[in-house]
Amino acid sequence: MVILGIDFGNRRIGLAKSDSMGMLASGLDTLEWNNDLEKPVAYIADLTKRLKIERIVVGMPRNMDGSYGERARATDTFAGRLREAVDVDVVMWDERLTTSAALRTLRDQGKKTGRDKGAVDRVAACHILQSYLDSL
Repeated sequence: MVILGIDFGNRRIGLAKSDSMGMLASGLDTLEWNNDLEKPVAYIADLTKRLKIERIVVGMPRNMDGSYGERARATDTFAGRLREAVDVDVVMWDERLTTSAALRTLRDQGKKTGRDKGAVDRVAACHILQSYLDSL
């Protein structure tokens, strides 16, 4: 089963996909967007068809106490739009600390995180997706 992982942010959307066995996540792409969900949703819907994605996992931002804030509401709106555009399950997954983990991963690889924000988002999407895959 090929699964798409999404790290939805204010300006960028990080994407990752699993291998065909649903065991390993790898970075795919980073989409830039600015308050218009139509283009990224259409892109992801097309990507879902082209790559034969069977499930989408969207990282749900939660506060450390488990509560939901403003960012979670925006992510929920995005996921709702995505559900309308694709014919696969869209699953919400706890994404707490994935950006921190992504920054640590990139630093451990010797990469500078300030220059390529898109890389941070892709790696965060990998962390979200890999966490989901590990839970299966």
